[in-house]
Amino acid sequence: MKTFKELGLSNDLVKNIQKLGFTKPTQIQEMSIPHIMKGTDVIGQSSTGSGKTLAFGCGIIHQVIHERGIQAIVLTPTRELAEQVRNDLDELSNKKIRITAIYGGVSIEPQINELHRTDVVVATPGRLLDHLERRTINMSKVKFLVLDEADRMLDMGFIDDVEKIIKTCPEKRQTLFFSATISSSIKRLADRYMNKPVSVSAEKMVDPRKLKQVYYDVQKNMKFSLLVHLLKHEKSELIMVFCNTRENTDFVAKNLKINGINAIPIHGGLAQNSRTKTIGLFDEGKAGVLVCTDVAARGLHIENISHVYNYDIPRESKNYVHRIGRTARAGEQGKVINLLCDYEHDNFSRILKDYREFSIKKIEKPYIERVNIISTGARRHNSHIRRRRY
Repeated sequence: MKTFKELGLSNDLVKNIQKLGFTKPTQIQEMSIPHIMKGTDVIGQSSTGSGKTLAFGCGIIHQVIHERGIQAIVLTPTRELAEQVRNDLDELSNKKIRITAIYGGVSIEPQINELHRTDVVVATPGRLLDHLERRTINMSKVKFLVLDEADRMLDMGFIDDVEKIIKTCPEKRQTLFFSATISSSIKRLADRYMNKPVSVSAEKMVDPRKLKQVYYDVQKNMKFSLLVHLLKHEKSELIMVFCNTRENTDFVAKNLKINGINAIPIHGGLAQNSRTKTIGLFDEGKAGVLVCTDVAARGLHIENISHVYNYDIPRESKNYVHRIGRTARAGEQGKVINLLCDYEHDNFSRILKDYREFSIKKIEKPYIERVNIISTGARRHNSHIRRRRY
């Protein structure tokens, strides 16, 4: 394995990287950084947490000159990832360039004021388009464009927004796509907007030898009780519980708290300050269980996830892969627990068909007691709360 210096980085960049505690490059960094530093367009396939932000960050810091206008744009699918990337780039540059994150859910006016002094913009597509339509951002000096988590942006329906943004950038630029999967849509986008890109692909960071995958067949009215039982009896570090909807995310988090489990929810319906606070609490270990949707969790890099629970089986099999990729990293053990009831067999069968290499063992359901839950049901003009055994 090469050192960061051997990848063509400057002494200052190498020093900054070492200050951050990184001693050797990850696979995606070793494969992509030499091409990035040469100015080549790159399509990089790598999972969340593989070190891609540092990879494209090195290219940005190498090219951007402070107070010369906006020279780099990084597009991300979610607000949380935009903030995370901005923070990572701030640390990598030692705050020698000005980096601004722009996204929806917060006031646009402070962003407008900030953009006048910005060198690098990290943005979600919708809010960046807002600024373009208001003419509050000048893209004429952009020489570096990154699509981070490109597959997720396209899955979320941002392809038209992304294309509009790309078209506003100067044709003479360096373009990087980073994605966990390289779909036909990404390939078509690359064909239209990239210049002779080099493709690199890192192995999945999840160690299959360290990852145990199991499932329980459970009646719908006992699913939550089983979740509580397992959370209280499984030895674990940080835990992620995935749900398919915002409503289920709130329901599960609220009722876990009622049953004495320190859980916090995150999904797209929460205000931005609440989402930021939630991630901070979980990342610092102040809450042991994060209940989340796929969209809200996408792109977040959180260490020490020992267990992933699929309270809802994902409708798309590739979302299952994204979920399980949170654990069994860097040589650590990890466990994925699927709670499967009758209406989810089609989703589960699709996962098994698409990923035949997965070994997911059925576990007999233990004896469990029904637990108390509070659920909110909607009526015509008001809501009511009822308590029942579940």
